[in-house]
Amino acid sequence: MQELVTYIVKQLVDDKEAVNVTAEENDEGVITLTIHVAESDIGKVIGRQGKIAMAIRTLAKSVGTREGKKYNVEIED
Repeated sequence: MQELVTYIVKQLVDDKEAVNVTAEENDEGVITLTIHVAESDIGKVIGRQGKIAMAIRTLAKSVGTREGKKYNVEIED
């Protein structure tokens, strides 16, 4: 899943080298994917009214359902 989110985000931004997606699992088995991008590209990842961010989260949750895992996606600057 981490590779999929990285690929999607790299297609959206201008500074592809600044993209970094980290995965961290908590005690309850929820995997949090944190997206780090250049400050100038944050708006491109979030999208208008958060639509791109919601689409990435929806994709992660649907793939997680297939795998039997739970994913959360966060975007940090």
